[in-house]
Amino acid sequence: MPPRKLPRHLVWLESFAAAVESGSIEGAAEHLGVARSVVSEHIRALEDTLAEGQPLLERGPGRRLHLTARGEKLYEGTQTPLHQLGLKRLRDLASAEASLRLGLNPTLSNFLLAGIAGDVARAGIKLEVSFGGTFELVRQVQTRQLDLAVDFTPLPPHRGVEAESLLNLPFVVLAGPGGELSSRHGARRTLHVRDLEGQPFVDWQREDPYGSANSARFAAHDVTVREVSRVQSFLHLFDLLRAYHACAIAPDLRLLRSFPEDLSVWPLREEQPQFVEVVTLRPSGGPGSEAAQLVLGGLRQRLASKRRKIE
Repeated sequence: MPPRKLPRHLVWLESFAAAVESGSIEGAAEHLGVARSVVSEHIRALEDTLAEGQPLLERGPGRRLHLTARGEKLYEGTQTPLHQLGLKRLRDLASAEASLRLGLNPTLSNFLLAGIAGDVARAGIKLEVSFGGTFELVRQVQTRQLDLAVDFTPLPPHRGVEAESLLNLPFVVLAGPGGELSSRHGARRTLHVRDLEGQPFVDWQREDPYGSANSARFAAHDVTVREVSRVQSFLHLFDLLRAYHACAIAPDLRLLRSFPEDLSVWPLREEQPQFVEVVTLRPSGGPGSEAAQLVLGGLRQRLASKRRKIE
């Protein structure tokens, strides 16, 4: 099979990255095994195609090449897997327009996206939103496909990723209307795991840390529930609680936004209370873009306000 031929814009990008890393056109040409004029032509083609002819590189002290502001954004993008670097993506990276690539946990998107979008829109920043699970978001931050991600944790440290905890969420028991738990314990202020004995229960998928935590709770107190469904997100949980007249143990997202009024909610009473964190993830190595800092500032302010109400 003949070797795969790279698209033209990726050949240009290879010359650009080699010039950045070697500090000169000559060094890039030697590294790539091509003439100096070829490297220069490739970089000019990138500048004409992506940056309206504006320079991506400029000479600094000692005539060593340095990145311009546009060039710096574009070079960061070279850490992204090649198959995801289409010409449109490169044009976005080299644009003078402020932009933010944001990744969100699907559940948190339902509670936080409106505030984030408002901050970004008021600042005139272009917003690109994607959704994913924990491992996908971490990988996309590591490879700089995302400027910022918001997720649940606890998470172990990951190379190339900086995490900041914004809010701790305790656990609650939720129950759909018409079920035995609501009718029997509706006036209670809190519930214990033992109160769920024999109840129809909606659990989290087994690879989800919440599901493992629930299994450990039931085993520790010798409690048996009737699992009637499994779920991955709050986006699906409420309808299942109603359909099965069932209950669930979940993070108390009332600290972000109210639960539906027809559901019963009790704080979960535990001997050793557990919490889930809301965290932001961003590539390590600096404070991040101005757009990322703007979003982080808004999130910190809104969630700190909610934390004060809790305390």
